[in-house]
Amino acid sequence: MLLCLLSMITIFLSCRWLRARKRVSGISNKYVFITGCDSGFGNLLAKRLDQLGFRVFAACFTEKGEDELKKTTSEKLVTVHLDVTKSESIQRAIELIKSQVGQAGLWGLVNNAGTGVPFGPCDWLSVQEFRNMFDVNFFGLVEVTLHCLPLIKKARGRIVNMSSVMGRVSSPGVPYSATKSAVESFNDTLRMNMAFFGVKVSCIEPGFFKTNIMTTEVYKSNMEEFWERQTEELREEYGRDYVEKVVENVGKQIDSYPDPDLMKVVSCMEHAISAEHPWTRYAPGWDAKLFWIPLSYMPTVIIDYIFNRAMTKPAQSVY
Repeated sequence: MLLCLLSMITIFLSCRWLRARKRVSGISNKYVFITGCDSGFGNLLAKRLDQLGFRVFAACFTEKGEDELKKTTSEKLVTVHLDVTKSESIQRAIELIKSQVGQAGLWGLVNNAGTGVPFGPCDWLSVQEFRNMFDVNFFGLVEVTLHCLPLIKKARGRIVNMSSVMGRVSSPGVPYSATKSAVESFNDTLRMNMAFFGVKVSCIEPGFFKTNIMTTEVYKSNMEEFWERQTEELREEYGRDYVEKVVENVGKQIDSYPDPDLMKVVSCMEHAISAEHPWTRYAPGWDAKLFWIPLSYMPTVIIDYIFNRAMTKPAQSVY
């Protein structure tokens, strides 16, 4: 019985592997729009797809990002200035894309732009901090997608949304997890809606990787800035040395824990764009596969226990 079960699993995994290896044809005539290409995953993906022969529109937030990307890619790659929090910036980018893709439509959209700060306990933040992050990580993603949908439907193409394992398991620091949970929900709805039009939608849920979105310096600066805004009452609740303790604790994790191999994520993004049969979800990183994804299916009491054990406790903690 066990041998039969192992045989069935082996056959299933082999068929899945062979199916995943098939790539789409005619990539030299396929256009892909990627947001957040100044650095990190988006930058590496733009270079990779350009090398493969795709016609890439790489959206950058800064002129420096555009200039540096142009130096390392072919003349086919087109850089686009884009601020996903501004409708007029999105509309200008879409008009440029429309003028170049013509009747071919847009084969791929990769919503990669995002931010990791502000970051902190709920009672440290105002509703405006939540709005600011949602504008980048969620509403910007949604608005770019809605503008691109007519072009993607024309090409029967792909949409790839960058989420995170924190979209499945909420971290103690907000509002990042809230934005990624929203992305997960939007991605699922979009995937079901677009299936009728031959459009495939994938979600990337990376574990922790070493990128500019969260470094020790960024985390420390963020925590110190928000600490200075707090009332004397709240400072007493958390303790005068709370920031020092939490920065030391989290800083060690940021320095040693994240995976430096960003190509693990980029390879998943590339597969979602170039594979004939892309997966609906990708979880790059061993921590995502072996810890975060399994943890997301655990009872809430277990998740809370694990986080509470790892967190720095406030001075007036009741336990």
